[in-house]
Amino acid sequence: MTKGELEELNIGENLDALMNLDPRGYGVCRILYAGSRAYTGEPIAMHAAKQLVKTVHQGDFVYILTGFVLRPHKVPEMDGIVSSMLLARALVQAFDAKPVIICSELNKAAVIKMAPVVGLHCYEDLDTVAELPISMGVICFTTDPETAKTQTEDIMKKKLPTAVIAIEAPGANEKGEYHNAIGLNVTELETKSDILFQALKDRGILNIAIGDLGNETGMGTIADHIRKYVPYTAANECKCDCHGGILAATCADHIITATVSDWGCYAMMAALAFLKNDLDIFHKGEMEQEAMRVATRSGMIDMTGSLIPGIDGFNTKMNVNIVELMRQCVGYARKYEGKSDHWFSSVLEKEFF
Repeated sequence: MTKGELEELNIGENLDALMNLDPRGYGVCRILYAGSRAYTGEPIAMHAAKQLVKTVHQGDFVYILTGFVLRPHKVPEMDGIVSSMLLARALVQAFDAKPVIICSELNKAAVIKMAPVVGLHCYEDLDTVAELPISMGVICFTTDPETAKTQTEDIMKKKLPTAVIAIEAPGANEKGEYHNAIGLNVTELETKSDILFQALKDRGILNIAIGDLGNETGMGTIADHIRKYVPYTAANECKCDCHGGILAATCADHIITATVSDWGCYAMMAALAFLKNDLDIFHKGEMEQEAMRVATRSGMIDMTGSLIPGIDGFNTKMNVNIVELMRQCVGYARKYEGKSDHWFSSVLEKEFF
């Protein structure tokens, strides 16, 4: 192992630990991480970031799928949409890429209003996105499964992306039904964007899935592990007539699990900033706070149903602190570059790593 490899490993471990902090203490994030880490074989946020660095280049389109709609208000939650917008910014900063948010019609107003917060122009026409700098796109995806197949074909004919990233995106179980966290059927509410995700994966497109429970697109990657240890995911554990459980069937080549899906995305962005040696790729706490506030004003709700800014029950202060701690981890590594080489060489000589 080289000094650079050791540094990358340990920054990756730091970011994985931060995205899996468990303030609630209920342990699900630990369960998921054990499965996703075993599958990936190295720090998972850093692993995903490395795939992006290898694959995405200037002008490339990247599709970002998100937008879980919650009962009983039947509006989308904050988790997923906030980090998707901030990831769009990061992709432009890092690669001069062309990010496109693919979400529910119910997310559209939030995407348009949040775009200025992250410094991007937002267009529905992808040719305009391709033509103009510092731009992103938004596509509203259907909730009808048959229409989803046609829309998938149309999108892929229009612009084939270099990568697709699902963040807290709804995923159907093996019987084609979608569920919320406690097993209630929400099929009629959710976009069927997992059909697009699967089609892009089948085309060999780089695909990354980020989730925090098991009912999100891509979590089928570690299906056996989730079914064994996470409630409501096994057959007959959901609360509807399908008896298929909440576990999403769609698999991904690369997976990130975290306490909150947004936190998993933030860790990937922080890792990207580290790999590209540019901390500006990763947003600051002030932008996190403003993005959350604007999302709430646009009707996005916390997991609890509250319109007070929160992501999965965690308020703005908690989310800002997570972002700033991740920034500090990356920033310190780069600040002290070359100043502690004697420690790296001495540690490597001991052959622990």
